[in-house]
Amino acid sequence: MEKAMIFDMDGTLFQTHKILEISLEDTFNHLRSIDLWDSETPINKYKSIMGVPLPVVWETLLPNHDKSIHKYTDEYFLERLIENIERGKGALYPNVAELFSYLKNEDYAIFIASNGLTKYLQAIVRHYGLDQWVTETFSIQLIDSLDKADLVKLIVEKYDIKQAAVVGDRLSDILAAKRNGFKAVGCQFDFAQADELAQADLIIEDLLEIQSILGSDNKSQLLPL
Repeated sequence: MEKAMIFDMDGTLFQTHKILEISLEDTFNHLRSIDLWDSETPINKYKSIMGVPLPVVWETLLPNHDKSIHKYTDEYFLERLIENIERGKGALYPNVAELFSYLKNEDYAIFIASNGLTKYLQAIVRHYGLDQWVTETFSIQLIDSLDKADLVKLIVEKYDIKQAAVVGDRLSDILAAKRNGFKAVGCQFDFAQADELAQADLIIEDLLEIQSILGSDNKSQLLPL
């Protein structure tokens, strides 16, 4: 396989904030109901760490709870997320379908590499019909290290990818690109942070900018010519 585009999911393809707050609020209401939480829902703290693997999320949001509670909360939160996806409360970012259709027509393989869990990612792919374009979706659950660079490496080795760019909104996406020798495209979307995006090779504000670059004489910004 010669060329590919590897996309993050949360905050890059999927507007996670549309279901994040309601799912997190529901989860912490549940924890309150069983006497495992007694203060406000830490929504802002979660937004500040968006993109990290879920085990890190619960270590951060529930630092005084043991791992069994983290696991229990993780499972409950996942159920709420999937339920809200299936109810149509989420949304893709603008122009995902248009970009994916263009990439497919131009013979780019499309992959998703996400710190999200497999069931969650499958729910999004299924609900929005992304599998008509996406070759395969890879969850961080596949990698013991929980390092997205290793996840991207898994994709590269499985599909013998020679040229690629990694598109995402957080530092983990940028480092995953660079450690695999690819260009890093930073998405200046909802959860992005300026100091992290500064390390990307290219920053975009709309996914269709990728199509414009690939269709121009400047495509080397994304892939070697």
